[in-house]
Formats: sequence, structure tokens, C-alpha cells
Amino acid sequence: MTSLLGLPFLVWEYIWFRSEDGLGALGGIFYWSSGLLALSWALPHRRALRTPRMLAAGAGLGCVLLPILFALALGAAMSGG
Repeated sequence: MTSLLGLPFLVWEYIWFRSEDGLGALGGIFYWSSGLLALSWALPHRRALRTPRMLAAGAGLGCVLLPILFALALGAAMSGG
């Protein structure tokens, strides 16, 4: 479920980075998030591997949301001044 929430944000982030002429400084976070979300889908769906799948999906979602939250916080700080 977590990885399904992260996929639209990942696509939106990719489109956003491409419109700005490349991934730039946050490119590593994009690659980590896509790798972690892919890992959460690639792990076998056995009960014993449920926790690693959930951890990979949660970390991937956190990496996906990090640049978006950073941009929102930066925008709030700039407008509040």
C-alpha cells in the first residue's frame, strides 16, 4: 500500500525534475526512492519477508516525499519573511 502511494509522487517528482533541466542535487534521492520502491515490489511475497518489504516501501516513500516537503518548507520560509 505504501509503495502505491509513493508511485504518483515519484512520477510527479520525475516530471518536475525534468522540467528543471535535470535531476541536479536531489538526483540521488530520486534514484534511492525509485530503487527502494522497486525493491519492495521485487521481494518475495512471503510472510517472513513482510517486514523488509514494508521497511523498503516506507523508506522509499520517505525519500520520495523529502524533496517535495523541502520545497514546501522553503516556499513557506520565503513567503513568511
